[in-house]
Amino acid sequence: MLNLTPKEEKILRELKNPCQIQDFLNKFPINFEENGDTCMSPRQVLKTGKCHCIEGAMLAALALRVQGKKPLVVDLTASRHDFDHVIAVFKQDGKWGCISKTNHGVLRYREPIYNSIRELVMSFFHEYTDDKGRKTLRSYSLPVNLARFDKKGWMTAEKDVWYINDYLAKVKHYKILTRKQARNLRKADKLEIKIGKVTEWKKRH
Repeated sequence: MLNLTPKEEKILRELKNPCQIQDFLNKFPINFEENGDTCMSPRQVLKTGKCHCIEGAMLAALALRVQGKKPLVVDLTASRHDFDHVIAVFKQDGKWGCISKTNHGVLRYREPIYNSIRELVMSFFHEYTDDKGRKTLRSYSLPVNLARFDKKGWMTAEKDVWYINDYLAKVKHYKILTRKQARNLRKADKLEIKIGKVTEWKKRH
Protein backbone atom coordinates (compact mmCIF):
# COMPACT_ATOMS: atom_id res chain seq x y z
CA MET A 1 0.00 0.00 0.00
CA LEU A 2 2.83 2.40 0.82
CA ASN A 3 4.76 1.53 -2.38
CA LEU A 4 8.08 1.79 -0.57
CA THR A 5 11.20 0.06 -1.82
CA PRO A 6 12.56 -2.73 0.44
CA LYS A 7 15.41 -0.40 1.44
CA GLU A 8 13.05 2.46 2.34
CA GLU A 9 10.76 0.17 4.30
CA LYS A 10 13.70 -1.34 6.20
CA ILE A 11 14.97 2.11 7.18
CA LEU A 12 11.59 3.23 8.47
CA ARG A 13 10.68 -0.04 10.19
CA GLU A 14 13.84 0.20 12.26
CA LEU A 15 12.36 3.33 13.86
CA LYS A 16 10.25 1.86 16.64
CA ASN A 17 8.84 4.97 18.30
CA PRO A 18 8.53 8.77 17.91
CA CYS A 19 11.77 9.36 19.84
CA GLN A 20 13.72 7.26 17.36
CA ILE A 21 12.05 9.04 14.45
CA GLN A 22 13.14 12.39 15.90
CA ASP A 23 16.70 11.15 16.38
CA PHE A 24 16.73 9.89 12.79
CA LEU A 25 15.40 13.21 11.50
CA ASN A 26 18.02 15.15 13.45
CA LYS A 27 20.76 13.44 11.47
CA PHE A 28 19.62 15.05 8.22
CA PRO A 29 21.36 18.33 7.36
CA ILE A 30 19.00 21.23 6.76
CA ASN A 31 17.92 21.72 3.16
CA PHE A 32 18.98 25.31 2.47
CA GLU A 33 17.36 25.16 -0.98
CA GLU A 34 20.49 26.42 -2.73
CA ASN A 35 18.95 25.74 -6.14
CA GLY A 36 15.48 27.10 -5.42
CA ASP A 37 12.46 26.31 -3.26
CA THR A 38 11.63 22.65 -2.72
CA CYS A 39 8.89 20.56 -1.16
CA MET A 40 10.43 17.12 -1.41
CA SER A 41 8.54 13.89 -0.80
CA PRO A 42 9.78 11.43 1.83
CA ARG A 43 11.43 9.39 -0.92
CA GLN A 44 13.30 12.45 -2.18
CA VAL A 45 14.44 13.27 1.37
CA LEU A 46 15.81 9.77 1.85
CA LYS A 47 17.59 10.02 -1.51
CA THR A 48 19.10 13.48 -1.04
CA GLY A 49 19.80 13.13 2.69
CA LYS A 50 18.56 16.61 3.60
CA CYS A 51 15.29 18.34 4.46
CA HIS A 52 13.67 21.44 5.91
CA CYS A 53 10.65 21.61 8.20
CA ILE A 54 7.74 20.52 5.99
CA GLU A 55 9.90 17.89 4.27
CA GLY A 56 11.00 16.54 7.62
CA ALA A 57 7.42 16.59 8.92
CA MET A 58 6.21 14.54 5.96
CA LEU A 59 8.99 11.99 6.41
CA ALA A 60 8.20 11.78 10.13
CA ALA A 61 4.50 11.35 9.34
CA LEU A 62 5.33 8.47 7.00
CA ALA A 63 7.55 6.87 9.65
CA LEU A 64 4.68 7.15 12.14
CA ARG A 65 2.41 5.53 9.58
CA VAL A 66 4.79 2.59 9.26
CA GLN A 67 4.41 2.22 13.04
CA GLY A 68 0.65 1.98 12.56
CA LYS A 69 -0.21 5.58 13.44
CA LYS A 70 -1.99 8.12 11.27
CA PRO A 71 0.34 10.37 9.21
CA LEU A 72 -0.67 13.69 10.76
CA VAL A 73 0.87 17.14 10.34
CA VAL A 74 0.00 20.52 11.83
CA ASP A 75 0.75 23.86 10.20
CA LEU A 76 1.94 26.76 12.38
CA THR A 77 1.73 30.25 10.91
CA ALA A 78 3.80 33.24 11.91
CA SER A 79 3.47 37.00 11.46
CA ARG A 80 4.94 38.62 8.36
CA HIS A 81 8.24 39.04 10.23
CA ASP A 82 8.95 35.31 10.42
CA PHE A 83 8.58 31.91 8.77
CA ASP A 84 5.79 29.37 9.16
CA HIS A 85 6.54 25.89 10.51
CA VAL A 86 5.12 22.38 10.04
CA ILE A 87 5.27 19.56 12.60
CA ALA A 88 4.28 15.89 12.59
CA VAL A 89 1.98 15.12 15.51
CA PHE A 90 1.11 11.87 17.25
CA LYS A 91 -0.99 10.68 20.15
CA GLN A 92 0.28 8.43 22.92
CA ASP A 93 -1.80 7.38 25.92
CA GLY A 94 -4.35 10.01 25.00
CA LYS A 95 -1.84 12.88 24.91
CA TRP A 96 -0.37 14.81 21.97
CA GLY A 97 3.31 15.12 21.12
CA CYS A 98 5.21 16.13 18.01
CA ILE A 99 8.28 15.56 15.87
CA SER A 100 9.86 18.69 14.43
CA LYS A 101 12.67 19.40 11.97
CA THR A 102 14.35 22.75 12.55
CA ASN A 103 17.80 24.25 12.29
CA HIS A 104 17.36 26.17 15.54
CA GLY A 105 17.99 25.20 19.13
CA VAL A 106 14.30 25.56 19.93
CA LEU A 107 11.01 24.60 18.21
CA ARG A 108 12.02 20.95 18.43
CA TYR A 109 10.52 17.65 19.68
CA ARG A 110 7.63 17.77 22.13
CA GLU A 111 6.86 14.95 24.56
CA PRO A 112 3.36 13.41 24.35
CA ILE A 113 2.06 15.19 27.44
CA TYR A 114 -0.33 17.76 25.92
CA ASN A 115 -4.12 17.52 26.24
CA SER A 116 -4.93 19.27 22.96
CA ILE A 117 -3.35 20.51 19.76
CA ARG A 118 -3.67 24.09 20.98
CA GLU A 119 -1.87 23.22 24.19
CA LEU A 120 0.90 21.57 22.17
CA VAL A 121 1.18 24.55 19.82
CA MET A 122 1.34 27.02 22.71
CA SER A 123 4.44 25.24 24.02
CA PHE A 124 6.24 26.82 21.04
CA PHE A 125 5.00 30.37 21.62
CA HIS A 126 7.67 32.03 23.76
CA GLU A 127 10.60 30.62 21.78
CA TYR A 128 9.01 31.35 18.38
CA THR A 129 10.80 34.67 17.83
CA ASP A 130 12.45 36.50 14.96
CA ASP A 131 15.92 38.06 14.94
CA LYS A 132 14.58 41.21 16.61
CA GLY A 133 13.04 39.32 19.50
CA ARG A 134 9.44 39.67 18.36
CA LYS A 135 7.19 36.74 19.31
CA THR A 136 5.69 35.80 15.95
CA LEU A 137 3.54 32.65 16.28
CA ARG A 138 -0.03 33.54 15.30
CA SER A 139 -2.16 30.53 14.35
CA TYR A 140 -2.30 26.78 13.82
CA SER A 141 -4.28 24.18 11.91
CA LEU A 142 -5.83 21.06 13.30
CA PRO A 143 -4.03 17.83 12.31
CA VAL A 144 -4.14 17.10 8.59
CA ASN A 145 -4.09 13.41 7.68
CA LEU A 146 -1.69 13.07 4.75
CA ALA A 147 -3.47 9.86 3.75
CA ARG A 148 -5.84 12.18 1.88
CA PHE A 149 -3.03 12.59 -0.67
CA ASP A 150 -2.34 8.88 -1.16
CA LYS A 151 -3.78 8.85 -4.67
CA LYS A 152 -1.29 11.55 -5.63
CA GLY A 153 1.59 9.39 -4.38
CA TRP A 154 2.97 11.90 -1.88
CA MET A 155 5.13 9.33 -0.07
CA THR A 156 7.16 8.21 -3.06
CA ALA A 157 6.85 11.07 -5.56
CA GLU A 158 9.95 11.84 -7.61
CA LYS A 159 8.84 15.46 -7.99
CA ASP A 160 8.09 18.07 -5.34
CA VAL A 161 4.72 17.73 -3.61
CA TRP A 162 3.71 21.38 -3.57
CA TYR A 163 0.03 20.42 -3.38
CA ILE A 164 0.55 19.50 0.29
CA ASN A 165 2.15 22.87 1.02
CA ASP A 166 -0.71 24.61 -0.80
CA TYR A 167 -3.34 22.63 1.09
CA LEU A 168 -1.79 23.50 4.45
CA ALA A 169 -1.79 27.17 3.48
CA LYS A 170 -5.52 27.09 2.70
CA VAL A 171 -6.84 24.85 5.48
CA LYS A 172 -8.64 26.51 8.39
CA HIS A 173 -6.31 27.99 11.01
CA TYR A 174 -7.09 29.04 14.56
CA LYS A 175 -5.73 32.28 15.96
CA ILE A 176 -3.89 32.01 19.26
CA LEU A 177 -4.09 35.63 20.41
CA THR A 178 -6.03 38.83 19.83
CA ARG A 179 -4.69 41.96 18.17
CA LYS A 180 -4.50 43.65 21.56
CA GLN A 181 -2.51 40.75 22.97
CA ALA A 182 -0.19 40.85 19.96
CA ARG A 183 0.43 44.60 20.49
CA ASN A 184 1.28 44.06 24.15
CA LEU A 185 3.76 41.22 23.71
CA ARG A 186 7.11 41.68 25.41
CA LYS A 187 10.10 41.18 23.14
CA ALA A 188 12.65 38.53 23.95
CA ASP A 189 15.63 39.92 25.82
CA LYS A 190 19.23 39.94 24.55
CA LEU A 191 20.05 36.53 26.01
CA GLU A 192 16.92 34.96 24.56
CA ILE A 193 17.69 36.48 21.15
CA LYS A 194 21.24 35.14 21.31
CA ILE A 195 20.01 31.65 22.19
CA GLY A 196 17.43 31.85 19.41
CA LYS A 197 20.18 32.39 16.86
CA VAL A 198 21.95 29.14 17.73
CA THR A 199 21.78 26.83 14.70
CA GLU A 200 22.65 23.18 14.18
CA TRP A 201 23.71 23.25 10.53
CA LYS A 202 25.77 25.94 8.78
CA LYS A 203 25.11 26.97 5.21
CA ARG A 204 28.03 26.26 2.90
CA HIS A 205 29.14 29.14 0.73
